[in-house]
Amino acid sequence: MKKHNYSAGPCILPQEVFEKSAKAILNFNNSDLSILEISHRSKDFVAVMEEARALVLELLGLEGKGYQALFLQGGASLEFLMVPYNLMKTDGKAAYLDTGTWANNAIKEAKHFGETVVVASSKDQNYNYIPTEYTIPTDASYFHCTSNNTIFGTQMKSFPQTNVPIVCDMSSDIFSRTLDFSQFDLIYAGAQKNMGPAGTTLVVVKEEILGKSGRTIPSMLDYEKHIKAESMYNTPAVFPVYASLLTLQWLKNLGGISAIEKINQAKAELLYNEIDRNSLFIGTAAVEDRSTMNATFLLVNPEHQETFDKMWKEAGISGLAGHRSVGGYRASMYNALPLESVQVLVDVMQKLEEVFSVQSQLAE
Repeated sequence: MKKHNYSAGPCILPQEVFEKSAKAILNFNNSDLSILEISHRSKDFVAVMEEARALVLELLGLEGKGYQALFLQGGASLEFLMVPYNLMKTDGKAAYLDTGTWANNAIKEAKHFGETVVVASSKDQNYNYIPTEYTIPTDASYFHCTSNNTIFGTQMKSFPQTNVPIVCDMSSDIFSRTLDFSQFDLIYAGAQKNMGPAGTTLVVVKEEILGKSGRTIPSMLDYEKHIKAESMYNTPAVFPVYASLLTLQWLKNLGGISAIEKINQAKAELLYNEIDRNSLFIGTAAVEDRSTMNATFLLVNPEHQETFDKMWKEAGISGLAGHRSVGGYRASMYNALPLESVQVLVDVMQKLEEVFSVQSQLAE
């Protein structure tokens, strides 16, 4: 039976990426060597890295605008540290928007480097909305936000207008929707949502904001050193970078970000309409802030859980359980999840409603 993979990450990737990756593991570029064993300094892999970095900027519309794309390691969690190390001035401050677990973790790391101002937080309501009323200090070294909150199912639909450099953690919605990406001075994202397998981290940075912190930065944490070394300062995550390139190629061939955005909107609309229509379910995130990537919802009656869980598992659905911070269910609808998989989930939800409707009628 085909599995409908709703895992929050590592998550579903395009089938053709699996197939091409599997082939490269056995024989990469007809070299009779595996992608897992080739030198990262080899001509074949240097070409992979160069194309991947260039394709990132092309898809984001940032070619020729002073940005560099890097493939690093350590996940987005290391970026929580690298961002203030590189950008927060020694006598300065940074501004953060607290919209969830990962934003909160980023704040904790920034506090090691200097004054960290939390301009607003939605923690008071278990992060089920995105704050909008806040002021960014004009003397902040940068403003940090998280565009999509995987655990709580919220997403920023717009970003503040400010002269302060904007840093955005886009780990769970990178390449999923059209934005003016030039409004951001630094974007980072773990690969394992919309870009590839776990093991590499994308950083897109405007070069002109670097080298101004006044800090002595350890080499492995210095963006400028990674730019100079073209993402080869240390041995890169060869296979994750290659799989990420395949995913980026898939996205480009599909029509780019604008094309996948339409598909993602259709998926989200289909599921959210059912959550709102079906009397057995209720969404957890504020309607205006609902994520197109991660839909979080609960059963109105917890007694229905055993039946529902059995039904969606029998339908071949995987990874639907919600995070412990929210409970209930979380349907992660990343780029590679087909609309057909969302329809399967909606069908199960409707069937559940029919089952308990019949039971209710018989009980009367």
